[in-house]
Amino acid sequence: MKSKLTKYLVEFSNFSLTRPISDKVRLLEIIAVALTGVGKFVFMDYLNWRLPFVVFAILAWSIYIRYRYKKDTLVLRDWGFRIDNFKTVLRLMMPFALLSILSFLVIGYLQGTLNLSWHIIPLLITYPIWGTVQQFLTIGLVAGNLNTLKFVRLNKFPVIVLTAILFSIVHYPSNWLMIGTFFLALYYGYVYLKSKNLYVLGLLHGWLGALFYYTVVNQDPFADVFLKIING
Repeated sequence: MKSKLTKYLVEFSNFSLTRPISDKVRLLEIIAVALTGVGKFVFMDYLNWRLPFVVFAILAWSIYIRYRYKKDTLVLRDWGFRIDNFKTVLRLMMPFALLSILSFLVIGYLQGTLNLSWHIIPLLITYPIWGTVQQFLTIGLVAGNLNTLKFVRLNKFPVIVLTAILFSIVHYPSNWLMIGTFFLALYYGYVYLKSKNLYVLGLLHGWLGALFYYTVVNQDPFADVFLKIING
């Protein structure tokens, strides 16, 4: 009896309690995410305005989150900004995270691209913020909205695969980043649609992403962004 009650409470907590959102709003959110992806190519890749774009994207989407929250206080929970299931989702993510870290180290060793330095520490602190925003946009708004559209019913599998493809494309032209983010988004999408928690996904995205740069991709984002600003 207790186990059935617990199962019911978990399912109830994951059920959307927000006011009904129209397909128009959901599609507009997906389009806005796509435009943010286009902005990445223009401002980060072409103009090399990496930090200004990241700061602007965080502020702009924070304003939208606040706007939606003022209209419906339950929307944050529905999106996955919640802590009640933090440990549960973390347990789901740990095997993937540990396997990823081991894979990064092995690939980095074989490639000769292991470049672990103190530069990774600031990224481990700051990158989860940007990681949470990315998960909110790609997994929360894209996968979440595609999964709940009314005019077309999509199974979870195509929703997850499509979201993973889109997330991978955004990381063009780096082949390693495209491959890594594709598999990351596959598992993240599965976990998110099963049990929403953007904090866990964002935290691990930031940590795994930072380690990925210094082991597999052989890049130093701290030097590329922050040291250039400090040194003028």
